[in-house]
Amino acid sequence: MLRKTLINKTIKTLSKLPNDKVREVSDFTEYMFKKYEEETLQYGIEQLVSDSDAFQFLKDEEDLYTVNDIIEKY
Repeated sequence: MLRKTLINKTIKTLSKLPNDKVREVSDFTEYMFKKYEEETLQYGIEQLVSDSDAFQFLKDEEDLYTVNDIIEKY
Protein backbone atom coordinates (compact mmCIF):
# COMPACT_ATOMS: atom_id res chain seq x y z
CA MET A 1 0.00 0.00 0.00
CA LEU A 2 1.03 3.52 -0.59
CA ARG A 3 1.88 5.74 2.36
CA LYS A 4 -1.10 8.02 1.74
CA THR A 5 -3.48 5.04 1.62
CA LEU A 6 -2.13 3.67 4.90
CA ILE A 7 -2.47 7.06 6.58
CA ASN A 8 -6.07 7.43 5.39
CA LYS A 9 -6.93 3.89 6.51
CA THR A 10 -5.41 4.58 9.93
CA ILE A 11 -7.35 7.82 10.31
CA LYS A 12 -10.61 6.05 9.47
CA THR A 13 -9.87 3.36 12.05
CA LEU A 14 -8.88 5.93 14.68
CA SER A 15 -12.12 7.82 14.18
CA LYS A 16 -13.99 4.67 15.28
CA LEU A 17 -12.06 4.27 18.53
CA PRO A 18 -13.01 5.77 21.90
CA ASN A 19 -11.01 8.76 23.16
CA ASP A 20 -8.84 6.80 25.59
CA LYS A 21 -7.72 4.42 22.83
CA VAL A 22 -6.96 7.34 20.51
CA ARG A 23 -4.76 8.78 23.29
CA GLU A 24 -2.91 5.46 23.54
CA VAL A 25 -2.30 5.41 19.80
CA SER A 26 -1.12 9.03 19.93
CA ASP A 27 1.29 8.25 22.78
CA PHE A 28 2.60 5.24 20.92
CA THR A 29 3.19 7.17 17.70
CA GLU A 30 5.04 9.87 19.64
CA TYR A 31 7.21 7.16 21.20
CA MET A 32 7.91 5.61 17.79
CA PHE A 33 8.80 9.00 16.32
CA LYS A 34 11.22 9.80 19.16
CA LYS A 35 12.81 6.39 18.77
CA TYR A 36 13.18 6.99 15.02
CA GLU A 37 14.75 10.41 15.65
CA GLU A 38 17.23 8.91 18.13
CA GLU A 39 18.20 6.14 15.70
CA THR A 40 18.68 8.69 12.91
CA LEU A 41 20.78 10.89 15.17
CA GLN A 42 22.87 7.92 16.33
CA TYR A 43 23.49 6.86 12.73
CA GLY A 44 24.51 10.41 11.81
CA ILE A 45 26.97 10.58 14.69
CA GLU A 46 28.44 7.21 13.72
CA GLN A 47 28.90 8.43 10.16
CA LEU A 48 30.60 11.63 11.33
CA VAL A 49 32.99 9.70 13.53
CA SER A 50 33.83 7.10 10.89
CA ASP A 51 34.40 9.77 8.22
CA SER A 52 36.41 12.00 10.55
CA ASP A 53 40.19 11.97 10.82
CA ALA A 54 40.00 12.67 14.57
CA PHE A 55 40.34 8.99 15.42
CA GLN A 56 42.64 8.04 12.54
CA PHE A 57 45.46 7.35 15.02
CA LEU A 58 43.51 4.36 16.32
CA LYS A 59 43.44 2.75 12.88
CA ASP A 60 47.19 3.18 12.47
CA GLU A 61 48.04 1.87 15.93
CA GLU A 62 50.09 -1.30 15.93
CA ASP A 63 48.81 -4.38 17.70
CA LEU A 64 50.44 -4.74 21.11
CA TYR A 65 49.29 -8.28 21.67
CA THR A 66 48.75 -11.29 19.45
CA VAL A 67 47.07 -14.65 19.85
CA ASN A 68 50.44 -16.07 20.90
CA ASP A 69 50.36 -13.87 24.02
CA ILE A 70 47.29 -15.64 25.37
CA ILE A 71 48.14 -17.93 28.28
CA GLU A 72 44.88 -19.90 28.32
CA LYS A 73 42.79 -20.46 25.21
CA TYR A 74 39.11 -21.32 25.51
